[in-house]
Amino acid sequence: MNRWLLTFNAGSSSIKLGVFRLDQARATKIGQGQLDLHLTPLQLRLEIDGIRSAIEIKADPVASMDKVLEEVLHQLEVGHEQGALCAVGHRVVHGGLHLSRPVLLDPAIEAALEALAPLAPLHQPQNLRLIRAIERLRPGLPQTATFDTAFHATQDALARRFALPRKLHDEGVLRYGFHGISYSYIADELRRRGLPEAHGNVVVAHLGNGASLCALQNGRSVDASTGFSTLEGVPMGTRCGALDPGVLLYLLQQGMTPAALEDLLYHQSGLLGVSGLSADVRTLQQSQAIPAREALELFALRCAGEAARLATTLGGMDALVFTAGIGEHDARMRAAICRRLAWLGIRLDPAANEQHLECISSQASRLRVLVIPTNEEQVIADDAARLLMGKER
Repeated sequence: MNRWLLTFNAGSSSIKLGVFRLDQARATKIGQGQLDLHLTPLQLRLEIDGIRSAIEIKADPVASMDKVLEEVLHQLEVGHEQGALCAVGHRVVHGGLHLSRPVLLDPAIEAALEALAPLAPLHQPQNLRLIRAIERLRPGLPQTATFDTAFHATQDALARRFALPRKLHDEGVLRYGFHGISYSYIADELRRRGLPEAHGNVVVAHLGNGASLCALQNGRSVDASTGFSTLEGVPMGTRCGALDPGVLLYLLQQGMTPAALEDLLYHQSGLLGVSGLSADVRTLQQSQAIPAREALELFALRCAGEAARLATTLGGMDALVFTAGIGEHDARMRAAICRRLAWLGIRLDPAANEQHLECISSQASRLRVLVIPTNEEQVIADDAARLLMGKER
């Protein structure tokens, strides 16, 4: 019987699925899917072996994630006859100080992940909901976790430190960094493609609804825009990005509750807050409204500024890599960011940029600008396959 594994890449309002055939320790992708939890009726969009389908899910994700996943598993196991499900791999946003490698999940690790939920309130609770739903639906099925923070564990203590009392740093108040699964894939992909930048100084811009930048040196993370929580760094779809802590003190002193403040920073800010229109860059690019244009310009300004800061950490930059939804598909945003980095010697090839080619810089550019699609699900699946093989031995 065929063996397969399933990956979950959960966001605050959607769940991406990866379907992989398992052969020894190799995970080969055969399909993918997505659940948009804010849509009614809930729909599972699947593509298996090149065949696309849209299946209505009758269960309510707010009332019961168990019932939602029960329908999803039924579609994969029976509707698409995938065979025996042997493991589920999860992207987990926060691993804290000690979970810096992929792990097989157990009650102790789940408790540690729950304790970290305040540091990633949009994602960590959703990760745990999925993990526990699978536990109830498939008792004993191995589940694994791959952590967004783990890739950044190679950063030295100076890059991770805030200018706060040392006691707080020692207690874990430091810069963790996020989107590490994506950066791990890009670092490996640079090597797989045989690109010279794989061994150089590279700034990677993971630009999607969640956005950040990372400095790679010889394929290792040495600095990143994100910090203690998923709020830090550049503005995102609904998250504020870097913010003067004095603003938070002011709002609290004006009577805002911590819960209202959390909602403001995570759900009402970023591109949505500035534009007053949408958190989606595609919608903003189509608008001529001044606040929409301002939101896009602010995003480009902050991304360029963060790239320049990371170049300082690296002591120079050999390449800039764009990835994730905006980075891979929005030529206008890439151009806007690169215009602000022209002083570094960046020159784009407009035609290559419009066609989303791998190299979008011109021959006159001092450093190369690349577009490389990320694949977080493959990293999660590969980790799950290796851990499962170790368990079976």
